[in-house]
Amino acid sequence: MKRIVLFLATNLAIVLVLSITMRLLGVEPYLNAQGLNLNALLIFAAVMGFGGAFISLALSKWTAKMSVGAQVITDPGTPEELWLVQTVARQAQAAGIRMPEVAIYDAPEVNAFATGMSKNSSLVAVSTGLLRGMTREEAEAVLGHEVSHAANGDMVTMALIQGVVNTFVMFLSRIIGHTVDKVVFKTERGQGPAFFVTMIIAEVVLGILASIIVMWFSRQREFRADRGGAELAGRQNMINALKRLGRLHPAPLPDKMAAFGITGGVGAGLKRLFMTHPPIEERIAALEAANVGLRR
Repeated sequence: MKRIVLFLATNLAIVLVLSITMRLLGVEPYLNAQGLNLNALLIFAAVMGFGGAFISLALSKWTAKMSVGAQVITDPGTPEELWLVQTVARQAQAAGIRMPEVAIYDAPEVNAFATGMSKNSSLVAVSTGLLRGMTREEAEAVLGHEVSHAANGDMVTMALIQGVVNTFVMFLSRIIGHTVDKVVFKTERGQGPAFFVTMIIAEVVLGILASIIVMWFSRQREFRADRGGAELAGRQNMINALKRLGRLHPAPLPDKMAAFGITGGVGAGLKRLFMTHPPIEERIAALEAANVGLRR
């Protein structure tokens, strides 16, 4: 489960840096100097919002490698490494994408992830815990799941969704801050402290609400990637891999990496809205019901 939360964390950091930079340069205050210019504000929010999303997308492979210490296999030195590279190569060819970078990272949890700027410039990494805790058939299904993430272009779609979300969060938070500053606190010239305080609070609240949309998409992409893994490695192998994950109860990844891997946490009630992955039982049920085009 390693892609989306890392992407979101990087995106948030970049947007904050861009926002502070624009304020120091005097661009953002200029938008409100003579009253709120909605057209200019919307353009500003879109540039900032999509800029943050696509910069974080461009950095996604490097950030992922640094976060978990993934070591890219350039020259397979063991039978295990050779199997990994050959399996990903075969699956990438079947999925119609260029060969991803293949990496291993040292971690006890059973997990794997794929990320990258585009489907033809991706990274697939697996934990040592996964290699120890799964059969070759189950591991092959997990690799197929991650290759499918790359082939589906999930990260680009994620960047577009995050760009739209960023845009409206920044746009609406500044309108709310401006309204409170002018209507409630009666600031007549420039921007008072109420604008900045209200804007920051609104950004946090709207950002949390907007993340529900992002997490919904994250859950939907898992069903698609499961189906892709079943097509590449066999449906029963994919089901067995998911069952194995359910039995192992893998330790959660670091928060900023949580949505990038093969499995996620569990939740109920409101917490379910913020889950990056559907419950494993639902994923297995969806695969069992998908008969067309899937290898047995």
